[in-house]
Amino acid sequence: MIRLDRSHHARPDEIAVDRRHFTPYPSNGICARLGDKWTVLVLWRLSAAPERRLRFSRLKNEVEGITQRMLTLTLRNLERDGLVVRHYFPEVPPRVEYELTEMGSGILSALEGLNFWIHDNLPRIEQSRRAYDDVGE
Repeated sequence: MIRLDRSHHARPDEIAVDRRHFTPYPSNGICARLGDKWTVLVLWRLSAAPERRLRFSRLKNEVEGITQRMLTLTLRNLERDGLVVRHYFPEVPPRVEYELTEMGSGILSALEGLNFWIHDNLPRIEQSRRAYDDVGE
């Protein structure tokens, strides 16, 4: 698990993570990719699959609401970033499977930390939302 070290007086845009300084680079596209509607859901579905590998059709069925086009685009982007590898089998009919790479598996621990944070803070977030919405009425 990633431990944030804020014991020194870092600038707000610098946080020591495991004694390393991290300066966010939002223009690299990774944060935007992870923040889109489908990427994390696809990564989590692949992580829960046997050998972290699924056929395209099964993945589509397991990610509720995703269209074939959006799944294709999401998988292409994940493949381009090196988080997923595509396996093509020239059978009749052709079979395509997607699998998390080592790097794709590695991102799951970071996502797990975010998921724990959401779990721990969700009641407070919901309370803040209700208070905000009540003022707006």
